Amino acid sequence: AMLRLRLLTWDAKDTLVRLRQPLGESYAAEAQAHGVRVQPAALSRSFREAYGAQSRRFPNYGQGRGLSSQQWWVDVVKQTFRLSGVHEDRLLTLMAENLYRDFCSARNWEVLPGAGETLSWCRQHGLRMGVVSNFDNRLENILSQCNLRHHFEFVLTSEDAGFAKPDRRIFEQALRLGGVPPEQAAHVGDDYTRDYRAARAVGMHSFLLRAAGQGEEPEVPPEHVLPTLSHLLALLEK
Repeated sequence: AMLRLRLLTWDAKDTLVRLRQPLGESYAAEAQAHGVRVQPAALSRSFREAYGAQSRRFPNYGQGRGLSSQQWWVDVVKQTFRLSGVHEDRLLTLMAENLYRDFCSARNWEVLPGAGETLSWCRQHGLRMGVVSNFDNRLENILSQCNLRHHFEFVLTSEDAGFAKPDRRIFEQALRLGGVPPEQAAHVGDDYTRDYRAARAVGMHSFLLRAAGQGEEPEVPPEHVLPTLSHLLALLEK
């Protein structure tokens, strides 16, 4: 039945692109540039705390709460440094704005192995493609800088959609953008709940990108698991 597919949607972070280095190291380097020494591990812990608190308070980058996603992120970055012991306001603002800008570029993101080749193959075989990602509006730019944007008819972020995966409405929007019924579409992602299960809940096919040895979800048939992106090609050729 795989040959019935007309549309493939893709998660972005840790499916197509990933951070070049741990986030704490990027934050520590920014601090270092201003003569402030903070341990990367401390910053990583602080970031998880700050990001978690902000996400609970203002879900989906403050969507519908009068907060721009840029302001949402700047607040997270400042709080990350505060929790790590840096308190000078002017410095916090400067570092937060620099990091917001830097995380918009290929300086901090790299393409996952096999992603470019897999996307090219899918396009050559007539599949239409889009991105469905819990991300803010910087994603278009990140994908362009990583030379992947041209593969996709649309890039739908949770900020644009107003809903974040696993909410079915973001997948319904993607299907409308792609103009295909769910049974002719498949979603590829690395998160069991937000990608694999959520796409299936709207009637799409889906594949779970998961390196060997990562947690086993009993509900995922082995033929739906991709140890690497390149494994998708063999499945689609069937």
